[in-house]
Amino acid sequence: MAAIEVDGLTRRYGDLVAVDDVSFSVAEGEILGLLGPNGAGKSTLVNTLCTLLRPSEGTARVAGHDVRTDPGGVRGSIGVVFQEPALDEELTGVENLRFHARLYGIRRAERTARMRAVLDLVDLADDADKPVGEYSGGMARRLELARGLLHEPSVLFLDEPTVGLDAGTRKTVREYIARLNREAGVTVVLTTHYMEEADALCDRVAIVDDGNVVALDTPDALKHGLGGDVVRLGTDDPAAVTRAVGDEPWVRSVTTTADGVDVGVDDGEHRVAALVTAASEVAGVQTVSVDRPTLERVFLSLTGRTVDEAEAEMGETPQKASARADGDGRSGKSDGEER
Repeated sequence: MAAIEVDGLTRRYGDLVAVDDVSFSVAEGEILGLLGPNGAGKSTLVNTLCTLLRPSEGTARVAGHDVRTDPGGVRGSIGVVFQEPALDEELTGVENLRFHARLYGIRRAERTARMRAVLDLVDLADDADKPVGEYSGGMARRLELARGLLHEPSVLFLDEPTVGLDAGTRKTVREYIARLNREAGVTVVLTTHYMEEADALCDRVAIVDDGNVVALDTPDALKHGLGGDVVRLGTDDPAAVTRAVGDEPWVRSVTTTADGVDVGVDDGEHRVAALVTAASEVAGVQTVSVDRPTLERVFLSLTGRTVDEAEAEMGETPQKASARADGDGRSGKSDGEER
């Protein structure tokens, strides 16, 4: 059985369509990334699947429960880590977990064992009795992950789980998410606008733009669809170079640019020498570079703009979003104090 099944899901705010007739499924144990700019509809989609918003049209089933007819069943089967911090900084780590356990009706006899297990899973057992206000940003995020797993959900939703963290701490949190998925067997759905996060962490990626899922596949398959690597040759005679390299059986495409030629090939690093040799026989070659397919290029090819450009259209860049989230006071410590 699929962990999540989405069928024609639409969510409107008045005349604004935030999620537009979306359908997809998520396998049990999978990590699915919803990749796109802020304002694309990712958080609205997650909030609808978590039953915080009611669908305008269509429906979805999460862990076998319909979000329309059985919202209580959905909520009992999921864990959620929201983009904004939701910890009480005056309480210790273990006190935050204990409060959450009581909200979920976990019996006192089970609480201690479960709290110990999730604290061990995120390497916070030694810091459990410290006030959360003394945690670094990464430690606080890990505690939120532990809290989301405390009641043993079958699906864990993470809304921009690493926003506001520095690059090193983002990498650490990503590693913990992968570990949670692997060791706890939980299905994970996360929203992100960090391309490297989606590429490194997710089994599949759904590219979301303007309320639509415009592509859904593994990161490698999405990148492979662009046609391999691109070797960029800066030359004073693009036409001659095009003729010289265009007939090679391993050349997939040749495109003339303003200052040279872009040659599409598989395994670009191993083809550079042959391309430069062939081009140099007919023209001068000033520069050479290899451009590998990336999810950023996939997004650009599908939408006609980069994620940064899409967010600029909406008045918010990834940098502004990170600064805003970091400024919300997730902790009194810098992320450089990660342990």
